[in-house]
Amino acid sequence: MAAPVLHSDILDTLGAEIADGALARGDVLTLAGLERRFGVSRTVVREAMRILESLGMVHAKRRVGLTVQPSSSWSLLDPQVIAWRLAGSDRAQQLRSLTQLRVALEPVAARLAAAGDSEAGARLVPLARRLRELGEARQGASAEYLEADIEFHSLLLSCGGNELFAALAGSVAEVLSGRTRLGMTPARPAARPLHDHEGLAEAVAAGDPVSAEDHARSMVESVWAEIAGSAESDTAGPDAAGPDTARLGAAGSDAAGTGR
Repeated sequence: MAAPVLHSDILDTLGAEIADGALARGDVLTLAGLERRFGVSRTVVREAMRILESLGMVHAKRRVGLTVQPSSSWSLLDPQVIAWRLAGSDRAQQLRSLTQLRVALEPVAARLAAAGDSEAGARLVPLARRLRELGEARQGASAEYLEADIEFHSLLLSCGGNELFAALAGSVAEVLSGRTRLGMTPARPAARPLHDHEGLAEAVAAGDPVSAEDHARSMVESVWAEIAGSAESDTAGPDAAGPDTARLGAAGSDAAGTGR
């Protein structure tokens, strides 16, 4: 017996199709048509479309249906939207945009963290140490490394007292998760980002805003350099090695690469 189709299944399917352009701006969906396509009740369809509308991806109009909206209307920093865009064909541009955001955001967050509550440093230091241990053990692509990395960056964004930075923690977490899903996280991270994680954490603990900002900038700029450098190979075409590109495939191997 086939498993029932849930509203989350419909949501993921349609969200990914809109994000990738398979459902283009101006396309109109109807509840009746979606009921037939997915073989579910109108209640299930309505719930999925309600969420897509809340994300700005469709707009409902009486007697018309649900019209796909341009990307300028989407909640681009919502983790679901980030995940759908990273799964699509325009993932390279999405990674570049998100990494540029991190370059602008995380150094300032580090400065604020170091100028604020020193208890944050006491929590960041063991996380940075754990990242180094896992990286040196060639576990940089593991779920354990990802979990520690997300906790590190989420804490960094939330501990400086800026509620807007804290609100972006989920977005940055999805970027880190997306890099892992795409095979861009090396099993053996390069020494420099691991050093910067530790240096940043120690600077926050010591209440040194300048050093914290410098280490954070070095850390995210190393990721930006990798993303910018992979732009050409990310459009190499179907004969490139690996599931997405030659570089993405290589990044998930034992070859040393940047951290997060």
